[in-house]
Amino acid sequence: MDEIQIIVLIDGTILISKISAVVSELGEPDCRLINPYQLRDGKLDAWLSQLTDNTDSIMISSDKILTLVDPKETLLNDYLSLIQ
Repeated sequence: MDEIQIIVLIDGTILISKISAVVSELGEPDCRLINPYQLRDGKLDAWLSQLTDNTDSIMISSDKILTLVDPKETLLNDYLSLIQ
């Protein structure tokens, strides 16, 4: 089951996304981000939307993730309203 999490990347980027682990070969991306949005200046913007129309399966390596936390309820509600 996909979980909605706040994802802090090692470069400081803050995302909110559904996230699931996937089985992969060593060195291959092992996390699937579904509908990732970046939190910037208090606003949620679709992450990488200027580069791709693909939002349902963006792959990332777990070694690029600094931490995962549960979102505050207000942020979660804002995110859910954007992806519906």
